[in-house]
Parts: sequence; structure tokens; C-alpha cells
Amino acid sequence: MSTQATEDRILEVLEEDAQASYAEIAEQAGVSKPTVRKYINQLEEEGVIVGYSAEIDPKKLSSKTIALVGLDVASERYVEATKTLKNLEEIEALYSSSGDHMLMAEVRAEDGDELGEFISEELLEIEGVTAAHPSFLQERLK
Repeated sequence: MSTQATEDRILEVLEEDAQASYAEIAEQAGVSKPTVRKYINQLEEEGVIVGYSAEIDPKKLSSKTIALVGLDVASERYVEATKTLKNLEEIEALYSSSGDHMLMAEVRAEDGDELGEFISEELLEIEGVTAAHPSFLQERLK
């Protein structure tokens, strides 16, 4: 059995359930608990596993609106704008993108009005950010 196949099986279990115990991962991946511990420690040290998080169904989140905001950024200001965006509390996650927008930001706000204010008063004021296109998440399907 290859090292890569073992890593892949362990990561697959973690992606399904980030709270799985070493025993659960070992059983599902077909390896021992010490092997799971060794691989997880190694993957964390190498930066493959960068964190553990909870996934949230926006429809069940009573007090917050979740939106994905596509951001267009001037190429010459990309590094500085990205650093600024990463420090904004309202942005839960920030991704580089090869789609319609250079960056995608997961933003949480009380409602659509607060999101609009955040976009106009914060995001569009960052030097280099040229446009912001929000999409409200309605329901988690998977």
C-alpha cells in the first residue's frame, strides 16, 4: 500500500468529518491509530492540513446572512489588497479564483443592508479593489 494512498484515505475521512477520532479514522482508512497520528502530524507540519472547521447551513443560521462576494482587484495592487482583506473581521474565508473574479470572499453580516454597507464602506474603499459582486447563500445542499 503506497504512502500517497494512505494519506488520501486519511484526508478523505477528515474531509467528511473533521471531528473524527483517530480510532474512527483508522477504522475507515484501514490503518492503525499510531499510523493516523503520524500522518496527521506530518500533514499538519507540511501545511497540507491548515485547520479544522465547522460547516454551517446558512438557512439555519438565524442571525446572519452569508454571502460569497466576487472581488475584482487591479493586478498591481493584488498583494496589498489581499493583505488588507485577510485582516477584515467580516470576511470568514478568502480564496483566490480563476473564474469571473480574482478573489472570492465569504462574508457574514446581519442582513442584506449590513452587507451592502460593508461592501460600499469597506471593500470598495480598499485601494486596488475595483468591484464587488455579492451572491447570497440560500441553502446548503451538500
